[in-house]
Amino acid sequence: MIRVTPNLTIPPNEVRFETSTSSGPGGQHVNRSQTRVTLLFDVGASQVLSEQQKRRVLERLSSRVDRVGRVRVRCGRHRSQAANREETMQRFAALLREALRRRESRVATRPSRTERKRRLEQKRRRAGVKRQRRRPAGEDD
Repeated sequence: MIRVTPNLTIPPNEVRFETSTSSGPGGQHVNRSQTRVTLLFDVGASQVLSEQQKRRVLERLSSRVDRVGRVRVRCGRHRSQAANREETMQRFAALLREALRRRESRVATRPSRTERKRRLEQKRRRAGVKRQRRRPAGEDD
C-alpha cells in the first residue's frame, strides 16, 4: 500500500513497476543490472480516486501523464532496485498529495490609500532621477 494522505492509500494492484538498466557511471554493474525503476499508475482505471480527484490529478500532473493516462515516476539514483523502488513510491505519493491538495482561492483586495500614495511618490522620485540624467535642453553635440 502506498500511503498518500491519512485517508487515501493506493493499493499495490493499481500500480505497475517496470525495471531497466540505469544510466551513468558504474561500469559492468550499471550495464548488466536492471536497477532503474519506473512506477506507472493508470489514473482513469483507479478505483480509489473519485472522478473529481482523477480530473485534478490529470490536470495538475499533465507533464507526467502519457497519452494513455498513466502517471509515470522514474528513479535510477541508487545502485539497488529495492532502494529505487522505495524512492519511486515516495516521490509518487508526494506528487499525488500535492496534486490532490485543495488550493485556497485568492481573495481580491484593493491597495490602501497610503499604499497608492507611496507608489505614486516612488514613481515621481524615479522620474526625477531619470530627468536629471537627461542632457540639458539646447545643448547639441
